[in-house]
Amino acid sequence: MLTLPEVLAASQRIAPHIHRTPVLTSRGLDALLGKRLFFKAEHLQKTGSFKARGALNAALELQNPKGLIAVSSGNHAQGVAYAAGILRVPALVVMPSDASPTKKAAARAYGAEVYDQGVTVENREAVAEKLAEETGYTLIHPFDDLRVMAGQGTLALELLEQAPTLEAVLVAVGGGGLISGVATVVKALRPEVEVIGVEPETANDAQQSLQAGRRVSLPQAPKTVADAVRTLAVGERTFPVMQRHVDRILTVPDEVTLQAQRLMMERLKQVVEPTAGLALGPVLMGYPLPQRVAVVVCGGNWMP
Repeated sequence: MLTLPEVLAASQRIAPHIHRTPVLTSRGLDALLGKRLFFKAEHLQKTGSFKARGALNAALELQNPKGLIAVSSGNHAQGVAYAAGILRVPALVVMPSDASPTKKAAARAYGAEVYDQGVTVENREAVAEKLAEETGYTLIHPFDDLRVMAGQGTLALELLEQAPTLEAVLVAVGGGGLISGVATVVKALRPEVEVIGVEPETANDAQQSLQAGRRVSLPQAPKTVADAVRTLAVGERTFPVMQRHVDRILTVPDEVTLQAQRLMMERLKQVVEPTAGLALGPVLMGYPLPQRVAVVVCGGNWMP
């Protein structure tokens, strides 16, 4: 189980290599949506997403790795490539063949070799494990790793300092690494603050898992515009943290996710990817939420 001291240690470890991202606000959005909203701007993080935090923390704990290997739809790939550059070792990233060309190009720009031939969401982890055996590189899992979870949780340490009057935090959920880290911090330091996960309606494995009390896997890769959360199931390590610390999980249809993405770009004047819009979706849908809500803007690796 992830603990607050592990997140605090991660924060010190990665501090020289990441940005302390700002919290953005918009009076126009507040007036339009009837909430006081605080946007934790992880799209302005190194590599364009929060994933740099977890990848760096995991990489910096390794002892002289030969190289790093990652399996990712894109953002984690860039985070691992960035970490490999700091360690001065090669990076190999396994990405689905239909992953975002923008994210593939960005991973290559950070120095990684991209392996995508014949790779699907369903087989990508098996492909990565095979390549790790062949190359001797160290696999850094995108979410099911306590070191990665601790790194992601560091953004919540910043958020609670930057917006001390929060009543809830909205977090997009894929494999659960981000929400596990955030929830661990929030419930340790501000237990009264709600931690609310957000999934696409077509990819609600985390919601089903918490309702069933066991990990539920989707039968195939979900179709959703939120490409960063197309995992089949939450992780073995993330699930118990979510069971203990996540208050609820809400679902959002893709059309609302895209509407939220557009609103954030119009009102905040920031380029964000659809999965970042996903986290704002529950506010647009009128779900019962408290008045002062943080939205984790998970990434900005997107081009119109």
